[in-house]
Amino acid sequence: MTAHVEVMDLVAQMKASEQTFALATVVRTVSVTAAKAGAKAIIRPDGTILAGWIGGGCARGAVLRAAREALADGVPRMVSVQPENLLAELGVKPGELRAGVKFASNMCPSKGTMDIFVEPMLPHPSLVILGASPVALSLASQARQLGYLVTLAAPASDLTTESDAHVIVDGFGPLELNEARRFVVVSTQGKGDERALKAAIGIKAGYHAFVGSRRKMASLREKLVAEGADATALDRVKAPAGLDLGAITPEEIAMSILAEITMERRRGQRAPHAEPGS
Repeated sequence: MTAHVEVMDLVAQMKASEQTFALATVVRTVSVTAAKAGAKAIIRPDGTILAGWIGGGCARGAVLRAAREALADGVPRMVSVQPENLLAELGVKPGELRAGVKFASNMCPSKGTMDIFVEPMLPHPSLVILGASPVALSLASQARQLGYLVTLAAPASDLTTESDAHVIVDGFGPLELNEARRFVVVSTQGKGDERALKAAIGIKAGYHAFVGSRRKMASLREKLVAEGADATALDRVKAPAGLDLGAITPEEIAMSILAEITMERRRGQRAPHAEPGS
């Protein structure tokens, strides 16, 4: 078995277990370089190489920086490591970004050129739904189609119909979640609101929302704070959940919530990387 195949086998295993890493692939080389086109390496979030080979120190620093940046924003990078005289001919400086390519200087005696594509491999975003209301069930179904890893937590007695969630938890107890971006929605709609909200604010996530009116959320907040709940965490819960689309049916309300989550999830990802000095 070749090293290339071994790396790709490990990639498949890590993706299946919802791990976070970056895959660097050498796509082009010119002149003498330590690694050749097709060489690959798996890079951990801390910037260390888990497996594979992309050459020595001539390219490694620039690639590891690109990997950390890609894992931070979810956007792939192309890195071109070239000797300084070639960079000068192109009119670019080390560290400059041009047309989607980040240039770096090759200070090694070989003076070769390497182009490396760095791809972030992120776990599926995690949607945690607390409650078994019609909105909750529709939300689980729609979110699964959009690539979310869906966990639905509710008392088994409340779940009277089958759910499309990947994971179903009985009650609102501690949840085992992956290390992806998390979005939490409470959709109990009168069945265990306080317990679900208390559990929701204990989950680290970039988005918390409550399916209910502002007045109801204010009333629940007051009760929970009186019981010792974190007022600041409760204030971060969006109520009512979702964009104001005039939604009426459970399916429409679920769609409005996913639209809001999508806006949060994709915030900044479509903006082009700014050129230095722009």
